[in-house]
Amino acid sequence: MKKGDIVEGVIEKYGFPNKGSFLHVEEKLDPSGENVIERIERRINVKGVLPGQKVKVRIKKKKEGQAEGILLDVTEKSPMETKKPMCNHFYSCGGCTYQTFAYTNQLKLKEQMVKDVLKEVVDFSGDFTWEGILASPEQFRYRNKMEFTFGDEEKDGPLTLGLHRRHSAHDILSIDSCALVSPAWNEILKYTQKFYRDRGVPHYNKRTHTGVLRNLVIRESAADGGIIVNLVTTTHHSIDEYTRDIPWNEKRSETVDELCLPEYVAGLLSLGDTAPVGMDGYSSHGYDENTGRYGMHSNKVIRDKIGVFKNAYLSDEEKGGSGEFESLSRYNRIVGVLYTECDTLADAIIPDTVTLLYGQDYLMEEVLGLKFKISPFSFFQTNTKGSEVLYSKVREYALGAISGNGDKAGKDSEKKTGVIYDLYSGTGTIAQMMAPVADKVYGIEIIEEAVEAAKENAKLNKLNNCDFIAGDVLKKLDELEEKPDLIILDPPRDGLNPKALRKILDYGVENMVYVSCKPTSLARDLAIFEENGYHPVKGCCCDMFPNTQHVETVVLLGWNGNRDDYMYIDYEPDHSVVEHGKATYREITDYIQQKYGFHVTNLNIAQVKDKCGFEKRENYNLGKEGHRVPQVTPEKEKAIIEAFKHFKMI
Repeated sequence: MKKGDIVEGVIEKYGFPNKGSFLHVEEKLDPSGENVIERIERRINVKGVLPGQKVKVRIKKKKEGQAEGILLDVTEKSPMETKKPMCNHFYSCGGCTYQTFAYTNQLKLKEQMVKDVLKEVVDFSGDFTWEGILASPEQFRYRNKMEFTFGDEEKDGPLTLGLHRRHSAHDILSIDSCALVSPAWNEILKYTQKFYRDRGVPHYNKRTHTGVLRNLVIRESAADGGIIVNLVTTTHHSIDEYTRDIPWNEKRSETVDELCLPEYVAGLLSLGDTAPVGMDGYSSHGYDENTGRYGMHSNKVIRDKIGVFKNAYLSDEEKGGSGEFESLSRYNRIVGVLYTECDTLADAIIPDTVTLLYGQDYLMEEVLGLKFKISPFSFFQTNTKGSEVLYSKVREYALGAISGNGDKAGKDSEKKTGVIYDLYSGTGTIAQMMAPVADKVYGIEIIEEAVEAAKENAKLNKLNNCDFIAGDVLKKLDELEEKPDLIILDPPRDGLNPKALRKILDYGVENMVYVSCKPTSLARDLAIFEENGYHPVKGCCCDMFPNTQHVETVVLLGWNGNRDDYMYIDYEPDHSVVEHGKATYREITDYIQQKYGFHVTNLNIAQVKDKCGFEKRENYNLGKEGHRVPQVTPEKEKAIIEAFKHFKMI
């Protein structure tokens, strides 16, 4: 086998996130071509497949006993694919994975993937209580937010607006019938694509850093059906170091005139009307010296003379439509239109300026009886009804910890605790949910806009014992004087910052609740908690993202044993080359995961290095005399030694 070869096989092993593998046997024949002289077995790993599918794969890279392939074609469907997809774009779009699976099979598959990831750090056959997976109340039309991208389906093709083509980082498919969002969104997408395609406005090209149109972000309230549309563009046709360094209040946009924002907004608001309003009155943009207005009459709002954006709110006479999608659903209505300038080179939307063009710049949501004001860029779970399932489980685990009955605690438990930390708190949903059973709740969140929204939400809900702090968890923990009695963690996908985790462990609380949207990050962090005296008490999955491979996991952690027996082990990954210069810690852990199917920690590797006579890392802490450090198991020690041999370190 060599790079570029094409092989076929049936996916027999499957893991998070939608990665599969099959065993390929290569037979070498003698010179006569009649007798097999050698059989070489190699496991072929490939992304973007489903269990049971027969696939055709091109070999990308090979190594001992393994190979990585690129999916070329699915030649036979999986026996589990029993449904016709609801979405017209399913087979080409990268947004959904499991629309051809019955929902019960989706749930079984996701639960098994999470258990497979966690099995090396969680003993499912021991004292740990696994509660299975909780279904989403809705399987379709559940998303309340989506970021769509401008681009093209093929190089230099016509403008498209939608989602990435499956297995492509650059091709953007036109989306007009997404099954995860309300029908109104599809009308907005079709209108916006046609509007800017007709005007020849170019999309932003992330390879050349040229172009204008970047994203269209749509948010919708599940409480009242209100919709906010946010158009994201660059300020210049070419983004370079000079452009990015100009202060926002001195930056003069060279692209805003061609965006025709007043016409665009008026057209949006006419979508639901039977007779869209004409645009004869809208002709030019800029500052009207005669009226001093920044409005949508003969001269339009965008910037004033020094280049600073002004509010471009449209009056009832000017807006050109009701914004109600009467022909689609009387439930939906556009309540706000925003314009965001973003000159970052990254894919993420990091706004330089945000301008309200019409209506309001927030939505109102309701979760478990609490009201939440959602700002354009603040984090809020994308499945509102599903979030009630998730947060109910978080509250149940937390109340069980507070009551001292970790196995069960009713929602109406009256026992209170002192101080709760809600770390990575977003708009403060969890913090406010826990406020009635705490003397004080502190929420820490790095996005300032979300923190301001959380403060306002606490006032709306008449909660006076919540304190929300803007900043990095790592730094802000040092500023809190009151120590926690319970910690709830809901970190980003990559999990906890290693240094922040060290500080969290130092508090020594009896219980923590960990909410994770990426099981591999959760497994890594749980290993560290276990090495430092905590154990998983119970856990479950919550399906917040039906038809996709994503899933949330909630775990209750409890303290185990005598604190004098444990000392924090510094586990911060050392990605520098090890002493013999043959492998990094990351390469060793990846090799063992692929070959043996289980996870080893950096502490495990360091302990085996110590036994083999390697020089110790400076930050490897053996602990004080008399303190017990969890030791590597014989199975993992053997695997690590084999990895050392593989990388020729011993």
